[in-house]
Amino acid sequence: MNTNYLSSPESRAQLAGFYRATLLDNVIPFWLRHGLDREHGGMMTCLDRDGSLLDTDKSVWFQGRAGWMFATLYNTVEPRAEWLAAARSCREFSRQHCFAPDGKMYFSVTRDGQPLRMRRYVYSEAFAAIARAAYARATGDDLAAREAVSLFATYLHYSFTPGVMAPKFAPTRPAKGLAPLMICIVTAQELRALLGEVTVSGRSCTEWIDTSISEIARDFMKPELSALLEMVAPDGTLMDHIDGRTLNPGHAIECAWFILHEGALRQDRRLIELGTTILDWMWARGWDEEFGGIFYFRDVLGRPVQEYWHDMKFWWPHNETIIATLLAWKLTGDEKYARWHQLVHDWSFRHFSDPEHGEWYGYLHRDGTVSQPAKGNLYKGPFHLPRMLWYCCQQLKPAS
Repeated sequence: MNTNYLSSPESRAQLAGFYRATLLDNVIPFWLRHGLDREHGGMMTCLDRDGSLLDTDKSVWFQGRAGWMFATLYNTVEPRAEWLAAARSCREFSRQHCFAPDGKMYFSVTRDGQPLRMRRYVYSEAFAAIARAAYARATGDDLAAREAVSLFATYLHYSFTPGVMAPKFAPTRPAKGLAPLMICIVTAQELRALLGEVTVSGRSCTEWIDTSISEIARDFMKPELSALLEMVAPDGTLMDHIDGRTLNPGHAIECAWFILHEGALRQDRRLIELGTTILDWMWARGWDEEFGGIFYFRDVLGRPVQEYWHDMKFWWPHNETIIATLLAWKLTGDEKYARWHQLVHDWSFRHFSDPEHGEWYGYLHRDGTVSQPAKGNLYKGPFHLPRMLWYCCQQLKPAS
């Protein structure tokens, strides 16, 4: 690789080629070969280092996430039949097996689709919504498009209607989280890109995006602390308890690139500044100056973090940071972001990649050594890494 990845059209083309080859020759073949269930349909993600099965139970999140990824490749890279077939398999398995009688989606099911676990939140619905929208774009299937809108409406209903979602805690200390707003933004962005400016639960996709970004800026961004909080009191004030003080730098950086993406679409300098501000704060909070890589948790006041894995390096924050730094550089031209992109790119591919069996390890110790060698589980599958590789390829395309 060129030592200045973003310094010239030639080096950017080389970087794009690296991302594309990793995506199409390494990561996607790994999941098609080992994860796609050709007997029962859908995707299995609990895979050992070499792709052998650790568990046949299926993540409902990944029926949506994988379905979106394969349909997106079909829509934007090339119309390969195997990608569309994989997207269809995930959709059909989801439709047949992943809904409870009341219409809410499960979190996990057995290989043949028997229910295992229902969780209180509705991220399964959000991921299913983007998968249906991408499948509708690929096939012209109007039912899939309607399902996408309905699933997003379900997500919005449970996430933002007071009293609908089962409470996580007793009402003693009410709080609200960043994650539902982030998922609202990215789901609405995908539905708008794939289906047009559809109306869901009385608002357009853009209106849902604007509402979510406004609430994040008003209540979760804390300039006095130079941090984006994960949890705040209902009025947006800091909760000076462990849960309220715990930062997730990679998650916040993911939020930054969602906002930057919206700023790029609109050519809106305010949104671009908002996104780069979050990135600046959370890079400073998250980058490990001693060993490199992104810390998983930090305390906003610099106190000890409760979770014992706080200084581990997980795969997905690095995927999000590679995207965010590239996008920030592209939108601002600030060489700081080019340097950060190269730092996180180099560290990630040096430590997470498995040149022998392909794909990435998911979990590293602070110094970058492998904590455990599995390539997938109910939370890790064909999404964060291939999404990063695909998105970066899209961003590195020469302007037409």
